[in-house]
Amino acid sequence: MALVSFEARAQMSVVKPVQFGIAAGAAIPMSDLSDIANTGFNGTVTVGFTPAMIPLGVRIDGAYNHFGIKDALGGGNVHITSVTGNLVYKIPAATISPYAIGGAGWYNVGFSDGGGSENKFGWNLGGGILLPLSGFQTFIEARYNQVQFSNAPSLKFIPITFGIMF
Repeated sequence: MALVSFEARAQMSVVKPVQFGIAAGAAIPMSDLSDIANTGFNGTVTVGFTPAMIPLGVRIDGAYNHFGIKDALGGGNVHITSVTGNLVYKIPAATISPYAIGGAGWYNVGFSDGGGSENKFGWNLGGGILLPLSGFQTFIEARYNQVQFSNAPSLKFIPITFGIMF
């Protein structure tokens, strides 16, 4: 009986070395960004690399975050597109696995009111819960993102997403 239970857990925890995924959810503006923008939405595509036998992996994420400018400020929107490289530390478990994620990369910030767009460095840090299913995995994740500006306040936001990894 113990052997069957162990084998079932081992099969559930097998992770593909390369995975592709998609995610979507809410994007919550923080700090100075929350003064001008409403809660928006996020869409993310990802590719993950998970080596066998160690809990540390690498993920490359492409994300699009869209926020509406508050009506009192004239409307419009701000969008933040990013490509980041991230380290993922998974806490090994047979079913639901929590993980920590963080990284840095390129962020492009644009405004619909003709303010143009700028390429900036940014970073992120957060965590999630991974739920393996038959043939794929689902996850729920929240990450603090900060886009660095040298002569202006940094832009901070937290996307909370639900995703699927294949």
